[in-house]
Formats: sequence, C-alpha cells, structure tokens
Amino acid sequence: MNTVVTRNLPLSRFDIHVDGELAGFADYTIKDGVVVFPHTEIAPKFGGKGLGTILVEFALNEIAQENLTVEPLCPFVSKYIGKHPKLLHLVDPNHRSKFGLS
Repeated sequence: MNTVVTRNLPLSRFDIHVDGELAGFADYTIKDGVVVFPHTEIAPKFGGKGLGTILVEFALNEIAQENLTVEPLCPFVSKYIGKHPKLLHLVDPNHRSKFGLS
C-alpha cells in the first residue's frame, strides 16, 4: 500500500492518496494566522487503516513548521492533539478548553 499525503492549496485541504486513489482529506481555512480544521474525512473503503492519523499528523507537522496556530473544530484533529502533547502548543492556550484540551 503506497500512501502519499499532500497539501492541496487550490482546495484548501490536505489530501491522502492510497495507490494513487484519493482516500481522504482534511479541510482547512486560514484566518489571521490561525488554521481552522472544520472537517476530516476518510472514504469508507479505506477506514480502519490508520489513514486519518497519518493525514492529520502530516497536516499538523506542516502547520507547526509555518509557526501558525490551530483551531481544531474537527473532533478527530482535536483528539489527535490531545493524544500528542508535543502539538498542544499549536492551540491558543485561551481556547484549549473549548476543544477539551489542557
């Protein structure tokens, strides 16, 4: 299984492809230096393979390199950050409780 994650700038999302087929994506918008993730989706036929984790890890690592902050409206993104405290700095401390993060 060949997995590739890319940033799709024209569609404002991160895409994950498996063997050349779009398997899922994480939508985002950027406003005032904050990257808002409202939705992440993995196609049902690709579910249960850990692709959502690979996708969100890639996206958050890229955002971290750009020194932007994150508003994880998507529960999957918020949960990922909660499980990886090294990424907690991406979320404004004043808004962390809103996403169940501390």
